[in-house]
Amino acid sequence: MLITPAYAQAAGGGTGNPMTDTLVQLLPLVFILVIFYFLLIRPQQRRMKAHQQMISALKKGDTVITSGGLIGKVRSVADDEVRVELGPNVEVRVVRSTISEVRGKGDPAPANDSKPAATE
Repeated sequence: MLITPAYAQAAGGGTGNPMTDTLVQLLPLVFILVIFYFLLIRPQQRRMKAHQQMISALKKGDTVITSGGLIGKVRSVADDEVRVELGPNVEVRVVRSTISEVRGKGDPAPANDSKPAATE
């Protein structure tokens, strides 16, 4: 009763060209897609390519870390799996793609408690 009805106003602010209006509305979306490509997609593709090269260059004697956190030495390499020695007389078969890092030849550094105690 006390509020007067609001009537529709004439639309304004447009250039009159629907093609230009649509292009102006899509420009921020295209800009966001370009940013996603350079900040997310491209670096991920580089990491995947580097991981594939690392996996393909895997050879006997390399020290590897699996995605589960196990550290061991490569004993043999097959098509899609690797035999990894985790300790004396402990070998496991690991799928190649689950290897997350190759440290090269050599054993990992021993833990502090595995060093022989110094006698005085």
